[in-house]
Amino acid sequence: MTQQKSDIEQDTDRIYQADHGEVASFAFDGAVARVFPDMIKRSVPGYAETVAMSGVIAGRYAQPGSNLYDLGCSLGAVTLAMRHGVDSNPELKSCRVVGIDNSESMLERAGHYVALDDSNIDVDLVCDDICTYPLENASVTALNFVLQFIPLDQRLDLLTRIAEATNPGGALILSEKLCFDETEQQLQTDLHHDFKRANGYSDLEIAQKRAAIENVLIPETEDAHIQRLKQAGFSKVIRWYQCFNFVSFLAVK
Repeated sequence: MTQQKSDIEQDTDRIYQADHGEVASFAFDGAVARVFPDMIKRSVPGYAETVAMSGVIAGRYAQPGSNLYDLGCSLGAVTLAMRHGVDSNPELKSCRVVGIDNSESMLERAGHYVALDDSNIDVDLVCDDICTYPLENASVTALNFVLQFIPLDQRLDLLTRIAEATNPGGALILSEKLCFDETEQQLQTDLHHDFKRANGYSDLEIAQKRAAIENVLIPETEDAHIQRLKQAGFSKVIRWYQCFNFVSFLAVK
């Protein structure tokens, strides 16, 4: 099983290695799906810790017989982390984890990981739009580096729908890339680019990825996120993790 799982993950991200000239907007297509584990590991500082702790948080806030949602699940890393976060508690065996993504390429590969995973917690993978998919009986929901790709005018509605579907005492894990005031922004950007260089990306790759994602990923400030989460219906919001300009919030109903 270990060798088979490794075979799925072995592709290296070389998407922006050659000069693309005019860079197309970033999309979660088949090419990205094939290299996604390598891409996100080398691009998002603290990603592994965020995924692992999503499982720990799920274990604390999950409720028997409830749904745990991974919205924008991509290859299912958080889906599986939440699955294992509840698997060790006999009272939570009746939970169901639902991973939702609108990329068929991502979900196809996610299905391989779920099939290889050793857990008895039910997992459903659904190809759909997280902004319209009906949510219900939720105890834990994860939005890990996903809200930043949703149009600004749709973000409050999505978070409100999540809050309304969340049982009292349930939680939302929201991980995002932040923006800052001008002085801090430059430092955070420089540190993020240094992180990418340390992971083997060239200046050309960094520049082209930034151009591809510029009008696709729209970051916001920490205050904007906290205010919106409370407006959506969550009573308590804390920043539980930060590495450079990437953070994760815990919002409790």
